[in-house]
Amino acid sequence: MSDPVVPGLVSINEEHRETTIVVETARLVEAATHLRDEEGFNFLSDITAVDYLGWAGADVSGYIGTRAGRDLNRPMTQGYQAVPLAKPKRFAMNYHLLSISEEPRRVRLQVWADEGEAVPSVVPVWPTADWHEREAWDMMGIAVAGHPNLERILLDDDWEGHPLRKDYPLGGEPVRFSEAE
Repeated sequence: MSDPVVPGLVSINEEHRETTIVVETARLVEAATHLRDEEGFNFLSDITAVDYLGWAGADVSGYIGTRAGRDLNRPMTQGYQAVPLAKPKRFAMNYHLLSISEEPRRVRLQVWADEGEAVPSVVPVWPTADWHEREAWDMMGIAVAGHPNLERILLDDDWEGHPLRKDYPLGGEPVRFSEAE
């Protein structure tokens, strides 16, 4: 992709042989329409939601995996040698797009949202986004404005909270075995 003029463009990041196009959240639908109609990204393969709560804190460390794995002689999870850079907001919504044409291409469209901030629905652009957006709401609690049916898709309707968030309480219900009666 050569210098696209994407509406609401914030940045284009090329890392690990992947292209990520970050756009303003308010202009997501406009950017998605442009990428579909003008750049040929006609297939939405997935939407992933990521929670970066506490990212770039003093007690966060990590590593970058490669095709060969990671270098066990340079551990990055002990001693906090590499603190990751801070993120713009708590949540990222990543739209994985493909151009299915003579020359297949792949790109990630990304927007950022804070707690309680809604992300516009891209269902009018890619109808398959329907279930992906519902999953992001159900599991992460990221509201999707303009979604035609934003209801739980994986959990019961009376479920409290969103279990993939980093602040979701760990625990559970005690297991009762039949032998213990």
